[in-house]
Amino acid sequence: MNYWPTAVKKLPSKVIRKFAGVNKGDPFAISEIFSSDTGNLTINDNGEVTTRPGYSVLGAAIGTRVLGLGVWKDMELHAVFGDGTWRRWTSSAWSTLASGLNTSAEWTFTNFKGDQTDVCLFGSNGIDTVRFYNGTMVSVLSGAPAGANYIAQFADRLWAAVGNELHASSYRKVGDWTTMVGDDADAWDVIPETPDGETINGIIADFTKLIVTKPSAMFKLMGYAPSDYSMQRVSLSTGQFNNKSSLVLEEWLYTIDDRGFYRYAGGSAPESDFSSRVVDYFNRITVAGKLLSALGTDGRRIYASLAIGGDEPDTVIVYDPKNDVFNEWNGLTALQFAQMGDDFYIGDANGRVLQLGGTTDNGAAIGWRWVSVPFTAQSMAQGIRITRMWVTVDLPEGSTLNAYLNPDASGIEGNVLVGTATGASSIQRKPIYLASNKVINTKQLRYRIAGNGPCILHEVAWDQIEMPIR
Repeated sequence: MNYWPTAVKKLPSKVIRKFAGVNKGDPFAISEIFSSDTGNLTINDNGEVTTRPGYSVLGAAIGTRVLGLGVWKDMELHAVFGDGTWRRWTSSAWSTLASGLNTSAEWTFTNFKGDQTDVCLFGSNGIDTVRFYNGTMVSVLSGAPAGANYIAQFADRLWAAVGNELHASSYRKVGDWTTMVGDDADAWDVIPETPDGETINGIIADFTKLIVTKPSAMFKLMGYAPSDYSMQRVSLSTGQFNNKSSLVLEEWLYTIDDRGFYRYAGGSAPESDFSSRVVDYFNRITVAGKLLSALGTDGRRIYASLAIGGDEPDTVIVYDPKNDVFNEWNGLTALQFAQMGDDFYIGDANGRVLQLGGTTDNGAAIGWRWVSVPFTAQSMAQGIRITRMWVTVDLPEGSTLNAYLNPDASGIEGNVLVGTATGASSIQRKPIYLASNKVINTKQLRYRIAGNGPCILHEVAWDQIEMPIR
């Protein structure tokens, strides 16, 4: 017969060296390798916690927001700003290519050659006539359907949506969207119907299929020519918020809709089990914020910009598919994303284009935090006490770190400072002792590590004893 413990019990030392990002599930039911609240951190391939990369600003802010980011031939960055201008980055300044464009409609871009002399960057916003850049200037695309939006290229054609109609240009002819004489070079159109009458809100292309979305539906178009096009309904429950909230990475389509963060590989229905630990973020997106949510990728990670605290994006959820890790980033109002080679760019709600990289946010130190899940004894009726605790970090000169213990069940109130460190000279893998005796005889306990500047958290370790049931 097992009796309730009546004496203090010393447990083996606990050591965490591999961390797994944020988890918004029940904090009392998840592993200690997760954080219940994290900000501006990443997890590297070794499982260590590191400060997220910073950014630099390309030029000065233009207008009130960035309405679109495009990349021509993977060598030239383009942006449409809230002042109605289309500009390209010359490596030192933004050069204006077109003006007088709509000042609120967001843009979609794609590269395509077709019958042009060189690959062109095509852009659409559903209000202005489709434009294209040929390496020298931006021109109107004559012949494009009025109201064309979500422009994409697939199977040697340009594609666009007008309301609930999906249109394709003639074979390799960018300005012919009407010729239909009954052969496989014809232009083409179709109306993907749904019971609720929603209109198309996005087109996403990869090498084998064209995905057409609505707010709560998804279709897949296969084939290379009108004679073998096949439009299949993928889902009548999963769609996307807007044309910015889907992307393709390593043959997976990722999308955000009213029910969460989904992925789709083409063989079965879209699934969201992989994102269940962060569904709380997606459930808190504001109604107005749905139209501004965006997905982007740097080729390795996926960045989901969400409006949680208001109508403008204020939180970026970063997913690393390789290590299956999520993290929360703050301090970014990302509206647009673009990848060009090894560089990753963000267009924000302040009319700025940011280039990700470096150790500061355009010169400002990056504030970060890691809050653990609560520790308890075998029975939640027992008290616990941390007799010794230490963290092992790299802390470069100029960085700071504060460590806290928190006995509050919610982890919100009651932080007790138990240790500090300052990178007066570079600290390399140094254990920092924490004064854990400042918090005693509590039913649960969390640690919070927060700081400013670059940091690598290698290890958290502690000795814990369990008190008798009271």
